[in-house]
Amino acid sequence: MSDMSDTIFMGVKRSRIDWSPRIDFDLCNHCMDCDDFCPHHVFIRTDGKLVIENPHNCVVFCRACANTCGLDAITFPEKAKTTALIKQMRKEENSA
Repeated sequence: MSDMSDTIFMGVKRSRIDWSPRIDFDLCNHCMDCDDFCPHHVFIRTDGKLVIENPHNCVVFCRACANTCGLDAITFPEKAKTTALIKQMRKEENSA
């Protein structure tokens, strides 16, 4: 299993970027379609439930696993806010 947390995305270390799925367990029926779909080992199955084990393995701005969820139990942070935060972090790193 690869760890993508040391990769760079838009000039910022991936581990600094808050982009990963959020699971609404009130909606989730643990069908595991999202885990079956995701090739990046973001999820693990524990005691019959889905857990986000490797959030930094999630490809920034990918939402494909959420598209597999017919119950809309998976959400992500707002793309525009995440983009603004990445740009701000890059600006801060370049001025340091």
